Amino acid sequence: MFDWKEILTISMVLFAVIDIVGSIPIIVDLRSKVGHIQSEKATIVAACIMIAFLFVGEEILKLIGIDVNSFAVAGSFVLFFLALEMILGIRLYKEDNPTTASIVPIAFPLIAGAGTMTTILSLRAEYEIANIIVAIIINVIVVYAVLKASGKIEKALGANGLGIIRKIFGVILLAIAVKLFATNVKGLFI
Repeated sequence: MFDWKEILTISMVLFAVIDIVGSIPIIVDLRSKVGHIQSEKATIVAACIMIAFLFVGEEILKLIGIDVNSFAVAGSFVLFFLALEMILGIRLYKEDNPTTASIVPIAFPLIAGAGTMTTILSLRAEYEIANIIVAIIINVIVVYAVLKASGKIEKALGANGLGIIRKIFGVILLAIAVKLFATNVKGLFI
């Protein structure tokens, strides 16, 4: 039932979409503005949101009359633009200035945002649910570790190191967006 190759692939896709390492500057800035960030609370809530959306997301789409292939194609565009943000260093999506920072904006939308939700449904169209859940759990563990060690990671990598990592994952995300589009666009015309 568990396919470790699938789990690794899904984990890498989610890691690129969540981009927790690239979000360290945002996390550090939030920590300086609002004080302590509850890492445990943020990661548990993000995991619950992702797993819940994995199960009810498709039903919500059916309720409003959208099939998974259409959502996956739309999601490929969202991932494409997220990748462009990461690669080019531009901001297409502007966030409000937060006043608190455990659930909002850390758990949602930073970890379990629109890109993550789109990706989860797109992955559901291609992979087994059990493998997706394992990949979500792996990513939540990584997110928790990064949230706990964000200050140390920032000091170790520096601004240039974080920028390079963000661009590398941007290119990976761009390739994933193209693959999702190519795989699911055929289903729109069948």
